[in-house]
Amino acid sequence: PPWFSLAHPDALPVTADGVRLHHGSRDTYCAAAPAYRAAARRIASALAERYAHHPALELWHVHNEYGTTCHCEHAVRAFRRWLADRHGDLDTLNAAWATSFWSQHYSAWAQISTPRATQYLANPGHLLDYRRFWSDTLLAAYVEQRDAVRAANPAVPVTTNYVLGDWVPVDHARWAAEVDLVAVDHYPDAVDGGAEEQTALVADLARGWARHGARRRVGTPDRSAAWLLMESAPNQIHTSGRMHTKEPGRMARHSLSHVARGSRGVMFFQWRAPAGGAERFHSAVVPHAGPDTRVFREAVRLGEMLARISEVDGGAVDASVAIAWDAASGWALDHPGLPSERLNHRDEVAAAHRALWRAGFGCDMVLPGDPLDGCRLLVLPALYLTSDATADWVREYVRGGGHLLATWASGIADDNARVRLGGYPGAFRDVLGVRVEEFHPLAESERAPLTGGGSGSVWAETVRLAGATAVTAYVGGGRDAMPAITRHRFGAGTAWYLSTRPDDATYGRLMTDAARAAGAHPVCAAAPPGVEAVRRRGAGASWLFLLNHTDRPQRVPAAGVELLTGATVATEVHLPAGGVAVVREVDGHGDAPARHLDGRAGAR
Repeated sequence: PPWFSLAHPDALPVTADGVRLHHGSRDTYCAAAPAYRAAARRIASALAERYAHHPALELWHVHNEYGTTCHCEHAVRAFRRWLADRHGDLDTLNAAWATSFWSQHYSAWAQISTPRATQYLANPGHLLDYRRFWSDTLLAAYVEQRDAVRAANPAVPVTTNYVLGDWVPVDHARWAAEVDLVAVDHYPDAVDGGAEEQTALVADLARGWARHGARRRVGTPDRSAAWLLMESAPNQIHTSGRMHTKEPGRMARHSLSHVARGSRGVMFFQWRAPAGGAERFHSAVVPHAGPDTRVFREAVRLGEMLARISEVDGGAVDASVAIAWDAASGWALDHPGLPSERLNHRDEVAAAHRALWRAGFGCDMVLPGDPLDGCRLLVLPALYLTSDATADWVREYVRGGGHLLATWASGIADDNARVRLGGYPGAFRDVLGVRVEEFHPLAESERAPLTGGGSGSVWAETVRLAGATAVTAYVGGGRDAMPAITRHRFGAGTAWYLSTRPDDATYGRLMTDAARAAGAHPVCAAAPPGVEAVRRRGAGASWLFLLNHTDRPQRVPAAGVELLTGATVATEVHLPAGGVAVVREVDGHGDAPARHLDGRAGAR
């Protein structure tokens, strides 16, 4: 608020250009500023004192969408302390950042600042550590407030909501051990079909973060680790340059896709559209036209649906393919000094997940080092940063009989973003049985033809076989007949390597071949194209979620009880255009309701 920034101007954020921002919007603070941190603790303590034992209190929600960074002097001093803790001494820091290049060697801690605007390319290690620093600093700000409210009543869980985006300097997976319930905000930005793919990806990510956090808290895997969709838009998709109105039924399909993948329920922002303020046209359950509207009626129907399927709460999601996600790899690939501006860990994770989603396979998201019990196929999409421990994690998985599919830009650098020498993909050359000599970044409109009729985009490479066999080759140009996709036997396992991003159809066929060879199967092989299928399992029961994203009626083989209508399903489910169904299955899948995580209906 204005009074605070006038009283504490040093707590206002400073940009990389050295410009101090002014109040008048949101997020106008520096989380490294002592005055801000103290004020936040005071507010949390006052709220806790008043409401900690209120009978309506279900959950503490601390802050909103952590992600703000700063370059002020408070941040600079805190960054230096963080670097000293991480690296120990300046010699280690100089080696990690390769400061001998361009005479950047630091001989005193006081010489180090945040990565301010500079003449040309900033040091990649410096930028990477800055992102890591802000993830830890923002987490510390959250933990201070969490501890304040938890002390007042330890029985009430505490969380904060994760915001997603390339700009966010938060490692959400590693925050997950500090929240009692992973909570995410999701606003897809694709309109024609892509929103459904993005929804499935974010839901799988949230479940993966929750499982990772549960392991760190209690030391054992929890396949049904709880999470919550805390914010979503009821009737809009905020796409480039405009707000797209969701078609009838799309709110329910997006919401149930999240619940199918483990969310404890569905929440929206916002309740009532305001008459004024910067977000006066943001999506709302009660729009400016009031409750006598389609969006409000659809929200009411969604609430009725959630009540009817509450028995699924606590069921584990079927998934036999795992995709590795690493926030730091995404940050490292944001550096402008790379061979292509299109190198992006998040995009490659999305491309791999999209191929599996369209082919009908259930996916878990894992962090490097997570247990891989039950994983038939491990996918590494542009896992650029690879520590020795991560390399060993992959090597032992494949050697022990696991199946791996790694893409270009994986294994290239260590965890300080220093390139591993000797040929790409660095840390994984022995597992993959290849040695890459050269990159060939492709222009946005450029395609690399492949044998079999498909093509690659974004990237291509000069691949030399070192034990692997070529599955697909490049066609034409200077790479004619050179390997594009390879397969290698390593120990008792198999490792595939993709040196380009295949077109969607080719990627889907490849993922299907690799997954089936690994012993994985689609969730519902008989589901028609455009019908999303997710299965959850509990004690003695399983539930099949079916979401028809097409504009035509569809039929899907199933048997059991359709929970939304109460109808018995003998042989198949009839889905209207844009319709949904949730079937408690029989015929070997079990028909007893699962026990809730806490004994209550969790999907609300």
